[in-house]
Amino acid sequence: MVINAEQERAQLNQTGLEMLSLCISQIEKATEAFLTHDTDLAEEVINTENRVNALDLKLQNDCEKFLALYNPVAVDLRFVMAVLKINFDLERIGDHAYGISRIIVDQDKKIQPNLFEVLKFDKIYETITSMFDDITTAFESKDASFARKVFKKDKVLDKINANSYAIIEEEIKKDNGVINQTLLLFAIIKKYERVGDLIKNIAEEIIFYLEAEVLKHKKKK
Repeated sequence: MVINAEQERAQLNQTGLEMLSLCISQIEKATEAFLTHDTDLAEEVINTENRVNALDLKLQNDCEKFLALYNPVAVDLRFVMAVLKINFDLERIGDHAYGISRIIVDQDKKIQPNLFEVLKFDKIYETITSMFDDITTAFESKDASFARKVFKKDKVLDKINANSYAIIEEEIKKDNGVINQTLLLFAIIKKYERVGDLIKNIAEEIIFYLEAEVLKHKKKK
């Protein structure tokens, strides 16, 4: 069966969505494992990392093959270049899900519920989930307006992350018995903040693909 450029492009699009869905699932499971102290679920995330890596390599190879066979230009070229970069960011998101799960298994410390509350962990995860929804909709519907919603939400994560050290300091002053728990939570919050940055990168690539607008090096106003 002869496969043409349009069919190959559709397949690339589908594999990209599969990678996105897989990495979102990894973060969701890692978060549930962290909140419920479920080491079995954390182990599942760790074991699924091999699938993330395999899909990462497949997408890289398929993009390179498309470039070599069809010599794409204009929107097709932007699409393939965006998929390559998005895939790179997704693989790193998968790495953070793995890292969170590794901490859960290796440290084996249950976090006191009040620490989740004061450090606004629910708000962090709610924001991450909303950002994932935005980039998924933007990619599936080819609507850059959804990708642009991500930037404001990323600032919410940056603010929570910036405030977390002072909050942790106060909690330790109240009870130095929570030192290990707060430091572990701080390390994991940093990972979620980095996931937010990676989602923002993906949003920029979607906008580049759809509108030929490069955002990465624009000066902040």
